[in-house]
Amino acid sequence: MSDKKHKTLAKQRNLFCCQTKVIETQSLNFSDMNKKHATLFKILLALFALNSITLYLYFSSSHHHNDNRRDTTAEGFPAIIPHRGPHLSKPWPIIPSYLPWSLTSNVPSKSCEAYFGNGFTKSADVLPAKAAVRSGSSWFRCHYSGTLRSSICEGGKIRMDPGKIKMSRGGEKLEDVIGRTEDEEMPEFEDGAFEVEAEERGSRSKTKKLVGEEFLNEFLPVGNVMKHTMRELVRSIVVVGETDFTCQEWVEEPILLITRFEYANLFHTVTDWYSAYVSSRVTGLPNRPHLVFVDGHCETQLEETWKALFSSLRYAKNFSGPVCFRHAVLSPLGYETALFKGLSEDIDCQGASAHDLWQSPDDKKTARLSEFGEMIRDAFGFPVNRHHSDKAVSGHYNILFVRREDYLAHPRHRGKVESRLSNEQEVFDSLQKWASDHQECKVNLVNGLFAHMSMKEQVRAIQDASVIIGAHGAGLTHIVSATPNTVILEIISSFFRRPHFQLIAQWKGLEYRAINLDGSYANPGVVIDRLNKIMRSLGC
Repeated sequence: MSDKKHKTLAKQRNLFCCQTKVIETQSLNFSDMNKKHATLFKILLALFALNSITLYLYFSSSHHHNDNRRDTTAEGFPAIIPHRGPHLSKPWPIIPSYLPWSLTSNVPSKSCEAYFGNGFTKSADVLPAKAAVRSGSSWFRCHYSGTLRSSICEGGKIRMDPGKIKMSRGGEKLEDVIGRTEDEEMPEFEDGAFEVEAEERGSRSKTKKLVGEEFLNEFLPVGNVMKHTMRELVRSIVVVGETDFTCQEWVEEPILLITRFEYANLFHTVTDWYSAYVSSRVTGLPNRPHLVFVDGHCETQLEETWKALFSSLRYAKNFSGPVCFRHAVLSPLGYETALFKGLSEDIDCQGASAHDLWQSPDDKKTARLSEFGEMIRDAFGFPVNRHHSDKAVSGHYNILFVRREDYLAHPRHRGKVESRLSNEQEVFDSLQKWASDHQECKVNLVNGLFAHMSMKEQVRAIQDASVIIGAHGAGLTHIVSATPNTVILEIISSFFRRPHFQLIAQWKGLEYRAINLDGSYANPGVVIDRLNKIMRSLGC
């Protein structure tokens, strides 16, 4: 074989060896990659298996948890909650004036936060929650405010028997119950109207009360309330053992138990709204609760706002039988709020912005009513960051005249409203002419016939107003939803000089002015003069 052939064969052997090494290297690389892929696949398979096991345990425990019970999250509140599972409560909105509602014992007595916020600093665990978690039984506690002299009570695993609550059904159309007495509508509780479960230790009598008179006097004092229905509700609660605590119907999401008195009056209803809102915040509810009215009142126009503010609404007597609540909160009476107590005691508080109070806390200032007013506006879908400057940016000013007019309020009402301004129509006509002739800027006089407007339309009129004027009357309570820098002008008859709306304006930080009459007749010229001064102060 020639040298040339030897060289050629040598080159081919070298090339073959190189190719073999490349192939071997690639095989090793593919082997490493396959090992990595196999490891990753095993990890993913393990995670999938773990997730499947978790889901199985969740759904099987949920099925066992609700065994032999109806899904009352859907069934209990059919108008709001569809039949598709839990967690359908309305969320809390994001509002500019919100400040934290942390439960702390450092809130000074008689401070603005003690009156309007979380002054419920003294707690009593009647049935401790820790023991309830361990045993699966009920828990119950009350949070007491020494400033307001009232409590917000709450509990878990509470059974209500509507058959042991004497009152009318509630929720009827007004025209169907004309003449029904107030006593028929207010609840009377038999022992056992509400029940809680405790661990059985030996024999236990079903008539054992949850609390005694000493507890009721300390945490739920009667005060000036003629009929303290919340106290009577707590008095009716009895403790039973596991074998006697039976539930075929459950409401899984938190609910508020509410009893209303002057339910057709806007001022008193606002005190109930505020009490329900405070109760929800103090107890730290993650979402807006559902409501159960423990009274037998008929429907009113004001229910529109109840439904907007909270997740749903139902009357206690509308349940077909006993029902159990996973978490129930007992809202104090509206008479026990600062809004009502301020009529008879001095509450030295001034409204301020949440931003200012966050930076410089002040016991003599509050933003809680502004927070609540924003809550109402947001509930109806209105913006909560609008101020007076936004309204007047185009040079247009709304002056809302809140009117008093006849309407049928409740079954005992004759449909006639007592006049607080004897020449109201004359004043309105004069203001209408003044507004049309106003040259400095565009003034729009809004005829606030609230009795013939939906609650949403009323709140819209309030938030769009630069000036709110009216004779003393419940309709002016809407100023709780007024935006900052709104001016309030109240025309006060000498027969009705009470500080309701001056106080609300003060606690919200609104400018308030009054025309005090000698009798009930107002000189239109005097009213127009006051309005001219207000308009000039607004830059008009």
